[in-house]
Amino acid sequence: MGTMSVWHWVVVFLVIVLLFGAKKIPELAKGLGSGIKTFKKELEDDDKNAEQTTAKTEKKDSVNQNENKKAHVELIEAEVVDSNYNAKQKEALKPEKN
Repeated sequence: MGTMSVWHWVVVFLVIVLLFGAKKIPELAKGLGSGIKTFKKELEDDDKNAEQTTAKTEKKDSVNQNENKKAHVELIEAEVVDSNYNAKQKEALKPEKN
């Protein structure tokens, strides 16, 4: 009862032929086939675009990481220079002991 037998499919096919006519069925099948082909092509194009976008994003991220590392190194160098300058200033301000 739950599955369709061969006779059920024959009846469905005959109803389709009666509704659309024998000449329309090949046209409908052709339209359905071209629609499926176009859909598959768009899926492939979408996958390619996603891969390209991912590659571009990864490249930008690596560039940003390099720039962040450079900025961090420059900041550390500036802090070292500043701390050396502060130490020299403190030594210069110390009163000399005789």
